[in-house]
Amino acid sequence: MEKTVRDESTGSAYWGAVNTFCSLNDVHVIADAPVGCYNLVGVAVIDYTDAVPYLENFTPTSLTEKEIASSGSSEIVKETIEKLQSSGRQLILVSSAESEMIGSDHERMLKMKYPDVRFFPSNSLGEDEWQGRDRALQWLHEQCDDHKPAVIEPLTVSIIGPTYGCFNSPSDLAELKRLIQGVGGNIRHVYPFESSLNDIADLKNSEVIVTMYHEFGSTLAGLLDRPVLQAPFGMEKTQNFILKLGHLLNKNEQADAFLKNEKQTTLKPIWDLWRGPQAEWFPTIRFGVTAAKTYSQGLKIFLAEEMGMQCLFSYDSATADNTLIRNEIQQKQPQLLFGRIVDKIYLAEIDAKTRFIPAGFPGPIVRRALGTPFMGHSGTVYLLQEIVNTLYDMLFNFLPINRREPSGEVTFGKVTWSEEANALLNDIVKKAPFISQISFGRELKRKAEQLTLKQGKDTVTLDILRMIN
Repeated sequence: MEKTVRDESTGSAYWGAVNTFCSLNDVHVIADAPVGCYNLVGVAVIDYTDAVPYLENFTPTSLTEKEIASSGSSEIVKETIEKLQSSGRQLILVSSAESEMIGSDHERMLKMKYPDVRFFPSNSLGEDEWQGRDRALQWLHEQCDDHKPAVIEPLTVSIIGPTYGCFNSPSDLAELKRLIQGVGGNIRHVYPFESSLNDIADLKNSEVIVTMYHEFGSTLAGLLDRPVLQAPFGMEKTQNFILKLGHLLNKNEQADAFLKNEKQTTLKPIWDLWRGPQAEWFPTIRFGVTAAKTYSQGLKIFLAEEMGMQCLFSYDSATADNTLIRNEIQQKQPQLLFGRIVDKIYLAEIDAKTRFIPAGFPGPIVRRALGTPFMGHSGTVYLLQEIVNTLYDMLFNFLPINRREPSGEVTFGKVTWSEEANALLNDIVKKAPFISQISFGRELKRKAEQLTLKQGKDTVTLDILRMIN
């Protein structure tokens, strides 16, 4: 029996390629895609994640049944190119799953009629969005590199990675820039998000390359033949990043001074929180992560290895089995879950008391403010602050509030509990997040006793408890 894939974790390489190419300010993408199919990548996803209403440098061919079933897409591609040739931007034609299924390879036609237009076969049916981004960056380098020897400019650093559709990219990029400049580096290029095609050949002239993500960008970085650093998560990796960058830029003294100042300023809230009463909660916190590799690894490193919290699971959403993730979430019910919208749905299915914190796409979550970093020293402070505030919010459930009873509830009568029902109640409560076990057990007990009274009984049994759980 074939395995059912539940809740696809990533988009296709077509999405990745479009989100990469459209990040360049002098490119216009033509998507060889059917009517309406471009809307998700070109409008909806961008709007609900990066708060971009639409991509102004993105045009679909809008294939219809006629092109797909009989004539092919060459003619409609030609019409679209003719309309856009005067845009002043480099035209890149990208295949979609649908155009690939009917064998629309336009390489030869473009060479004959439109030699200035480039064709990128996205391999939408065979690769995910991270592979698509990585291959698109490599392809751009092959197309635009001037093949001249590198002329290294001292103290320059280029960042590879930020594209549309990357979770929390603006804020994490701002933190990465802050760290590089604090060591004494000069930002040469942020590629591709703040770049043009002309900048591609200049990347190799940087003294150091920094890749923002584990998922993509390393292939291009390897082609540039420069020292490469990975954007850091957590305190130790950020410290190592600062010192290593200082060494590569011959700015050891400035790196040491910057790190010392970081501990006295940016990182001070970490020590304050660690010495405060909330520090007693940290070892009791059970959390899970399902996010892109950069964030799943980074959150585990900082929260579990450095802060001493209990990591129940940490999954790379691009390769993980969502059915297994769903089962593990429902069985373990972490106190905090960093994840995607699909993980929030899994929690809702069982009415879990777990607190959900967005940490990846897919999901309708906008992250355009620069004050919500996950990476670097600022990221450690932001994450710990959010967790502590979540714990304080959970404590609200312990307040003895006089609630209005729902209409129709029986509010009087003496009820006892059978030994079996009481044992099951204790087992159920133990599975709830530690800090919310008291309120969770209280609410479950109230519901069971109300149902018992409604049924005219005076003892809570296993059957009644199972009915409400």
